[in-house]
Amino acid sequence: MAKKEETFHHRASLKQKHKSFKRRFATKNSMRDKAKGRTQRASVKGKVQRKHSRADRRNAVRTEQRKKREQIVLNTRIFSGRHRAPKMVAVIPLCADTDTTEIVRRLYAGAEEEFPENAAKTQRVLNVQRFKQTVRFVEVKRNLLDILDAAAVADYMVLGISAQVEVDAFGEQCLAAIQNQGHAAVFPVAQGLDLVPVKRRGEVRKSLQSFVQHFFPDADRVFSVDTDTEALSILRMVTSQVPRGIKWRDARPYMLAESVEFEPSSEDAEIGRLAITGYVRGANLSANRLIHIPNHGDFQIECIYNVPVAVEAAHGSAIEEDDEPVVLDRPDAALQDSLLAANEPDQLANEQTWPEDEEMAGWEAQMAQMEDEERRATADGERVVRVPRGMSSYQAAWIPDEDSEEGSEEDSDDDSMMGNDDDSEMGSDAESDDDEEEYEELRIDANGRPVGNTNGASVADASEIGDDDDDADMPTAEEDLVQLRAYLAEREKQNRDDTQFPDEIDTPMDTAARQRFARYRGLQSFRTSPWDPYENLPLDYARIFQFENLRRTQARIQRMSEDAAARVGTHVRIVLRAVPAQAAADFSGDRPFVVYGLLQYEHQMSVMHFTVMRNDEYTAPVRSKDPLVVHMGFRRYNVQPLFSQHLRAGSNGVHKFERFLKPGVVSVATVFAPIQLGAVPVSLYLPSSVDASGPTLVGTGTTLDVNPARILAKRIVLTGAPFKIHKRGAVVRFMFFSPDDVNWFKPVQLHTKYGRIGHISESLGTHGYMKCIFDGPIKQMDTVCMNLYKRVFPKWNTTLWSEHQQDDEQRLQWTAPVDTESKTEFMEL
Repeated sequence: MAKKEETFHHRASLKQKHKSFKRRFATKNSMRDKAKGRTQRASVKGKVQRKHSRADRRNAVRTEQRKKREQIVLNTRIFSGRHRAPKMVAVIPLCADTDTTEIVRRLYAGAEEEFPENAAKTQRVLNVQRFKQTVRFVEVKRNLLDILDAAAVADYMVLGISAQVEVDAFGEQCLAAIQNQGHAAVFPVAQGLDLVPVKRRGEVRKSLQSFVQHFFPDADRVFSVDTDTEALSILRMVTSQVPRGIKWRDARPYMLAESVEFEPSSEDAEIGRLAITGYVRGANLSANRLIHIPNHGDFQIECIYNVPVAVEAAHGSAIEEDDEPVVLDRPDAALQDSLLAANEPDQLANEQTWPEDEEMAGWEAQMAQMEDEERRATADGERVVRVPRGMSSYQAAWIPDEDSEEGSEEDSDDDSMMGNDDDSEMGSDAESDDDEEEYEELRIDANGRPVGNTNGASVADASEIGDDDDDADMPTAEEDLVQLRAYLAEREKQNRDDTQFPDEIDTPMDTAARQRFARYRGLQSFRTSPWDPYENLPLDYARIFQFENLRRTQARIQRMSEDAAARVGTHVRIVLRAVPAQAAADFSGDRPFVVYGLLQYEHQMSVMHFTVMRNDEYTAPVRSKDPLVVHMGFRRYNVQPLFSQHLRAGSNGVHKFERFLKPGVVSVATVFAPIQLGAVPVSLYLPSSVDASGPTLVGTGTTLDVNPARILAKRIVLTGAPFKIHKRGAVVRFMFFSPDDVNWFKPVQLHTKYGRIGHISESLGTHGYMKCIFDGPIKQMDTVCMNLYKRVFPKWNTTLWSEHQQDDEQRLQWTAPVDTESKTEFMEL
């Protein structure tokens, strides 16, 4: 008994156990068993939550499954039945020796169908009886515009690559453009594998697969059409799979044209009615909306006809045509979208303020003096013209008075409204605001000769007035090359200076700083200091449209499109009004002709913002307001964007303006452009390519917002050097050069590059020295800075990019260069 008393055991219940309700101790299996098929649903805010029973949870899961099944059936319904729509398959050549026609011929042979030799490259339709599906092949040439148009409407893409010739630089540019635009499922097809030795075929396939997966990671296999079995496997996957949609494309209707008919009007043979036939894809089409034709613009719909075409009879396989077309939808005059893209501002609706007597007295004297000078100049036949700096007097003589007055008003308006500064902002003579040209006033007599003090160049020009040969003023090719090199070197220097000393400028010594920087303001906090977004807006802002609530409007527009008459998958004929004859002439069986339906308000102009990530392969500086070509979804425009930082704005909505598009950083580009709802891919190209390998891609991004109230604040930094330092005080020089300027900018906060914050206490002397107080002692090597900000606005210079308006060199850059060399051996493995 004593031994039993000596032994002691803890109770089992006192042993440490993990608490079962602690989530970090639970395993995946235990959590799955505990869930028992239940799904986590987002809580509904603002409503009283009650505990759901097991039956309610099961019903919720069944409802979600039913919705998914219905969506899958809806996506596949248009490809089945007698009136089924064909699946679009784009056949894209990536190599110089790729034969797209041969690929399509092999696919026809795999389906045991006869290949239509005489059919156009975009009109070949294959009815696969075995799988009860229809496939339409869209073959394109090595043209980037055609490739992008075909990839935008394709349900599947067949990428033709060669087993003997590697993909050139143009092919890689096409892949990058397709990747940025968004794409459907990809089937890489290798041609020429039968010509490769048997021992190397496996290595060649692996190399090609590795190359394709760099752009399309989902492509896990390289196909071949050398045999009917492999061709049939491609058709089986195309017909059995559900096409993967592109979100921005499926949000609006689009149609690949099968036929186009033009009927000229009785008044003008160049404008008339255009009838386009094809299948409606993407979203439902309404006759009240507008249709966009690339290279031509937006047009109104006159009528939509239903043109049903049975692929096969109800009992058999014979193709038959249905009855005459039936009117499906007509526009409502009260609800149809207008072609008015911009408002017409009323100049007389501005605020009118009657001046006081004291103000009128000074103006009357000044006006009388100006009238006397003008009267004396008119009597002598003299006049003053405003011309670009460097223009000869002979050229100035051809400028009429009206043009000079209008040009002066426009330049002064741009200078006051758009925020263009003189050359002193960037610290040198060529550092003016981005594209503002310097002007000077030149006085000439009735014969066009200069009056007053003239330099040698003007006297020489005056002696040439009687000459009719204008080529004397034109620079030679060597001079053009020298000027171009100097211009590029200056841009490179400005980009380098902006990187090393961002926004720093030198205060002009010959001009008062309070006049030079009169439109700038100081901000105590860049993120929280108040700034009215509707303050001193330019006149162009009276022409644009603004949404009160963009998200709510977009949701309402999407709900309206669901009730449109022309349903997805319907074979229709759309009749458009007032279409130029050139649009019908562009239709060709060898190039895809695609039209898009616009959502409501997408024709109106507003301030568009889109993100831009610079292309790493393009190293030249890209400055704000440089002319670029933007591909925004299915629309293309000539733009001159303003760049700004892509950061979370503070309470005032202010964003810092960027003079250059910086590499490795996401920026925001701002332009006047038609409204684009939803997130749409964006690509920026140069108007003219810098090399012969294809178009030059500058950057890529996505549309961000439609917001005219976004403030782009241009910052300049005035710098000074400490002269004497005593504890927290210091005497600073070289920031200003007059005591009046010091007193003018006295309320603006100062800071140093080492992190000190201070303010101007008083002015010292007559040379711009000033006493400053900081929050701590500063060092002699420190630099005192003052930040000033001014709002900048985009310019109204956005135009529709049209292939017909380009010269031969610009049009040729979108086409792959001709390969005159023989076939090269495949890349080293």
